[in-house]
Amino acid sequence: MRTGIATVCLSGTLKEKMQACAIAGFDGIEIFEQDLVTSPLSPEDVRKMAADLGLTLDLYQPFRDFDGVTEDLLAANLRLGMDTILVCSNVATATIDDDGLRARQLAALAELAGDHGVKVAYEALAWGKYVNDYEHAHRLVEMVDHPNLGTCLDSFHILSRDWDTAPIEDFNPDKIFFVQVADAPKLSMDVLSWSRHYRVFPGEGQFELAKFMGHVVRAGYTGPVSLEVFNDVFRQSDVERTAVDAMRSLIWLEEQSAKWLDANAASVSNGRAGNGGAGAKAAGRRRYPMELATLPQVAEPAGFNFAEVKAADTAALETVLGQLGFEFNGRHRTKDVQLWTMGHARVIINEQAPAAGDSAGSPAPAIAALGFDVDSPVIASARAQQLKAPVVPRKSQANEEVFQGFAAPDSTEIFVCQGSPDGTAAWINEFGETREFGAGLEVPSGSRNAVIDHVNLAQPWQHFDEAVLFYTSALALEPQPYAEVASPSGLVRSQVMQTSDRAVRLVLNLAPLLQQDGTRHKTYQEHIAFAVDDLVATARASRDRGLDFLQIPANYYEDLDARFGLDPDFLATLQDLNLLYDRDADGEFLHFYTATVGSVFFEMVERRGSYDGYGAPNAPVRHAVQYDHLHQLTK
Repeated sequence: MRTGIATVCLSGTLKEKMQACAIAGFDGIEIFEQDLVTSPLSPEDVRKMAADLGLTLDLYQPFRDFDGVTEDLLAANLRLGMDTILVCSNVATATIDDDGLRARQLAALAELAGDHGVKVAYEALAWGKYVNDYEHAHRLVEMVDHPNLGTCLDSFHILSRDWDTAPIEDFNPDKIFFVQVADAPKLSMDVLSWSRHYRVFPGEGQFELAKFMGHVVRAGYTGPVSLEVFNDVFRQSDVERTAVDAMRSLIWLEEQSAKWLDANAASVSNGRAGNGGAGAKAAGRRRYPMELATLPQVAEPAGFNFAEVKAADTAALETVLGQLGFEFNGRHRTKDVQLWTMGHARVIINEQAPAAGDSAGSPAPAIAALGFDVDSPVIASARAQQLKAPVVPRKSQANEEVFQGFAAPDSTEIFVCQGSPDGTAAWINEFGETREFGAGLEVPSGSRNAVIDHVNLAQPWQHFDEAVLFYTSALALEPQPYAEVASPSGLVRSQVMQTSDRAVRLVLNLAPLLQQDGTRHKTYQEHIAFAVDDLVATARASRDRGLDFLQIPANYYEDLDARFGLDPDFLATLQDLNLLYDRDADGEFLHFYTATVGSVFFEMVERRGSYDGYGAPNAPVRHAVQYDHLHQLTK
């Protein structure tokens, strides 16, 4: 599949955009009119630069003033050397709804373009005054029947109107001149505003793009598949990072389209066989003129292997983990890291020394890495790398576990580890002798089967959708419908990514206070949650060890009583231990939070029955208490 992207998707100058597209691995680009007009580069310079970068110039758009201009002006517009231009259906000035008139005008346009060796791709805009349906645009193209006039299929204009995409398969592939793709969330608003502000890359929205592309492939199309995305984020973001995100989305879409074709192979029969040629009708997996590449296949992770927190001063982290009941399993024999365990929950503390000459002070504790159990770490890592994830190297000596690692968009390091049926990890043997925090304090039996329940990570506002696509495509996590939670700073958008069996739950929060380079702000709070069998016993033992709980206001428990009518003794226990509670038709949820250390805090949870949530009604309480505590510290 030939990949392309419109320069309108990216920030920066035309030169910067072209360089970023080449670095990301695109085959070609569409040049947007404004990018060329405002560039100091001449059309000839642009053509030469594209050739030097290995980029094809696939489309110029939107092409205005085509008809009714002089031959000299038309020739000047074609100095880029492109052979295809985009013409959109009229949205404002048309006054006559007559297909015969439109066909005659398009015929004149095609004839003029043909004189200059140029093809015209006619596109039906979703808000077109008289032509807003891709099938209508295609009928006009067929009426004209000129070799220099074809259609442009844009997924947004088609899917935003809920048009059926199956008829694409009956199109003559020679008349499909160009294909543009964009995803979008499902919104109830006027389609023009939706298009201008909310388009996203494939996999970051809710459109059925794999189905759309499957029909395009079945039709026999072989041209570029190009991204055309408008929104309020991408043109404010780093150009190279956005280009990599864009390329990842097309790689993902290519794989998903191949899967859709395989899953729907039986539906290609009795006249809807497309134009793939006689060979496409053979038994077995069909072949089409457009070859779709696939990625190394991986199953979803079996669970968390570890979570890693980094800090220059680790004393506070050590204290909190010990008070929660974690055992100290020693220091690594060659690295400056510690291992703390509770049941199958493993936390690594990375003793990160401040950089030489660093005037900003010691790094505050922050979540640095996550490990996931997978069937094949090598294959999982290879897939992530093909999806443009940068490799994270870690030095290993002889007889030490070699971790396969790559970086997530928010800079979290992701390590894929060899899982085991009993949940153990071979690398634990690389740590020194075990000692328990607080000698003589027994670990409650309710904590001995502890696991990492979920991890909450903050995401930069300008790269939230990128993170969702990354964890979907690289780790096979399934995004759930996002929620918005009230906080003193405003609404917090929260997106759960999880495996089908809930063994891995990753919660992504849209964080407004982030560094300009896209990394997480040191003051934004994130957390790791651990599930235990008996939260009340765990909380009592933690209190005996001196744990500083997040203090929940008394008003919360009065409201809790009003909502659920809990047993008075049980309610008193919850309030005494600063426990929060939620209940639904499937079960109950108990949890408590620690005070924050740096930008990290911990949560202990107990799931009763089949409760599958995260105590969402309690989130505003937690946000308010943490907000108040933070502001008390800064006074």
